[in-house]
Amino acid sequence: MPTEAGLRRTPLYEHHVALGARMVPFAGWEMPVQYDGVIPEHVAVREDCGAFDVSHMGEIDVEGPRARQLLGSLLSNDLGRIGIGEAQYTLLTNERGGIVDDLIVYQLDACRFLLIVNASNADTDFAWLRERELRGSDVRNVSDQYGLIAVQGPRSLERLGLEDAPAFTFAEGEIDGIACMVNRTGYTGEKGVELLVMAEEAGDLWERVLARGAKPCGLGARDTLRLEVCYPLHGNDISPETDAISAGLGWVCALDRDFTGAEELRRVKEQGPTERLVAFVMEERAIPRQGMPIAEGGEVTSGTHSPMLDRGIGMGYVPAGLAGPGEEITIDVRGKPRRAKIVQKPIYEREEH
Repeated sequence: MPTEAGLRRTPLYEHHVALGARMVPFAGWEMPVQYDGVIPEHVAVREDCGAFDVSHMGEIDVEGPRARQLLGSLLSNDLGRIGIGEAQYTLLTNERGGIVDDLIVYQLDACRFLLIVNASNADTDFAWLRERELRGSDVRNVSDQYGLIAVQGPRSLERLGLEDAPAFTFAEGEIDGIACMVNRTGYTGEKGVELLVMAEEAGDLWERVLARGAKPCGLGARDTLRLEVCYPLHGNDISPETDAISAGLGWVCALDRDFTGAEELRRVKEQGPTERLVAFVMEERAIPRQGMPIAEGGEVTSGTHSPMLDRGIGMGYVPAGLAGPGEEITIDVRGKPRRAKIVQKPIYEREEH
């Protein structure tokens, strides 16, 4: 049910309030931004295990004998590379090769797929798919039926009592008697799972996950974690106006086949993009933020303070000729020029001992 301010609440809202979370508006939802603080939550995920409520994400069910044909014509990656029990990161693209959304598609059986999409784009994605529905395919928005809990960190599987499984696979499972779909996916760069559960059982699952030692984490830590490993955020780093090649997402575009925007993406790849999305680390003490100009051309699309590196980090678009690792750029941080260096993605990598 929406609040007086028109914000929606996930099935875990009361649990967040009981834990003392600071709630903020996000993508039309009232969501926890932090509990104990961004840094301790971030460090918990890097060193042990954290849990996030991501029930605001959208779920779209695509079923029928022509479900694969429909999705194959609209999604950038090659669905033929996955089978039942496997998942794939992919893009929903427009005619210009722009990114309507980035999402994960799960193959449930031969004629049924589940798409987990960004919260702010769930209605847009659903309308996009419905408008292009083929006879023999049925597209349904099932977002309200589910809760989704991401459990991430090097000890996540151990704490949940789960066996390891290859990334981007999934299986039916349970946590302390609560049935859920266990997805070996996540948005932090750490080992972990995303647990899809019926909405009415999400609260019980959340309590059991926390009882097993996972630290509750908010959107603040989710953002700093994903930025350290250079996972793009739709609406910041990628959008319907940015193409997949310039964004460094050509690897999820099977350009040897036809899908919406493929021809334009082939052209951009052949000619070379005019700008590229790069990762950078500040050389001086400063925290870059979205929208800050880059003196050499372009602007910051995401920026934060990295808890693991104790430095300002970010991503942004720069002229293609300046996009190589080691290049120096200058960012206008509230009217003051501050030096930064472009680095290879990801910005942070775990040191193996």
